[in-house]
Amino acid sequence: MELGIGIGWRPEIADEVEALTGVDWVEAVAENLCADHLPDSLVRLRERGVRVVPHGVALGLGGADRPDPVRLASLAARAELLGAPLVTEHIAFVRAGGPLTASPRLEAGHLLPVPRTWDALDVLCENVRIAQDSLPVPLALENIAALITWPGEELTEGQFLAELVERTGVRLLIDVANLHTNHVNLGQDPAKALDELPVEAIAYVHVAGGVERNGVWHDTHAHPVTAPVLQVLAELRSRVDPPGVLLERDDAFPPAAELAAELDAIRATLRRAAPPADPRPTTPRDAARDGDGTGVGDGVGISDGVRVSESDGDDAGNGVGDGGRAPAAPVPAGTRDRTAVAQTALLSALVAGTPAPEGFDHRRLRVQSRALAAKRADVVAKVAPELPEILGDGYRAAFLAYAGGRPMSGGYRRDALDFAEHVLIAGGPADPVARRLLTYWWQDRSGARPPRRTTRLVRAARAALVGK
Repeated sequence: MELGIGIGWRPEIADEVEALTGVDWVEAVAENLCADHLPDSLVRLRERGVRVVPHGVALGLGGADRPDPVRLASLAARAELLGAPLVTEHIAFVRAGGPLTASPRLEAGHLLPVPRTWDALDVLCENVRIAQDSLPVPLALENIAALITWPGEELTEGQFLAELVERTGVRLLIDVANLHTNHVNLGQDPAKALDELPVEAIAYVHVAGGVERNGVWHDTHAHPVTAPVLQVLAELRSRVDPPGVLLERDDAFPPAAELAAELDAIRATLRRAAPPADPRPTTPRDAARDGDGTGVGDGVGISDGVRVSESDGDDAGNGVGDGGRAPAAPVPAGTRDRTAVAQTALLSALVAGTPAPEGFDHRRLRVQSRALAAKRADVVAKVAPELPEILGDGYRAAFLAYAGGRPMSGGYRRDALDFAEHVLIAGGPADPVARRLLTYWWQDRSGARPPRRTTRLVRAARAALVGK
């Protein structure tokens, strides 16, 4: 299935994405789309023949629990709404606790690495099979970036991915920026990972920017793509002609001209790294791009815009589906329980301040913990922009103080409400006008759910109103 050159569609750059030339497809974060209505920009792109791939971030297929049927149904609905050729998710866990450990549910709000052990692989493979059986289109999974590594790992990243593909027939979404991140942070060789993984299973490739701070690489998706990341892309291209390559950007969006320049750099990298004997034909569209200097050269494997029909789906060489999978094997008894205990201990250390599990790098855990809290503050500010407006310069410090002792147990919108409630119960903000505005904001959005410690909150609200 040829995809070509793509870019991550985000509402903030919807107009710029529509105006870019030479974009064959886009990827949209599945959880940011309504299940029954598409943004006008995506509708227009689809009318032009641009494919849209939903990219999930919340399934947590690497977690100890079986996939949530509601989340799976939601992802399936978005795939059908988009007429997508496939859906993608991550090899990660995003929550822990709950019934398997008889402990409170914890949400990371971020993609965390699974241990590369046989236990974790058994759990992941069963979860992937459940997801594959629930989705209307093929599934591809992405390798993630990590600040920390698990002690006692039994497989390399390439071996882990190869075994996953062998057992499930799932496709791979290889993020070359994440391979670079793991090289800087964990000392893992991207070339070795590429040598070990089944490159023929690649559905497409992600390219993204990041930044290094104090010897740690942060996969921000908010900075330009660097030369080392493009070098990893070249390493991959020297081994295989990927069906698609996509530029990701999630924040600090640059002008359209800079996005276009990064896409051109990706095209140029693919062209230069293509093996000399690559026999792929040049399409008229490719030739036109070469002629005007916009980027695609012979043998890059970029499509000419021809779309695979619905009937071409699972038979179009994507290797996904029941025919591409080995017979299912049940997860051995106790495996999920062991995985749940280990993941809960790690996540609790990261978000609740409990002691670090044995064998982890304590300094790296602190870095990861601070990064999770900072991300919570940033995302809450996006989903509830009124909060930083009301609290002003004190928003971030107040949120980080709140996050330090209160793990996230739901989504970011729930987190925003809980934060506002916490500030009000504590008697803040000090400014009467801000306190009144924050009270009204919380009341408008809290719905029918009874607030915690209702009496104290009502007293705080009344005090705010009296202070008018």
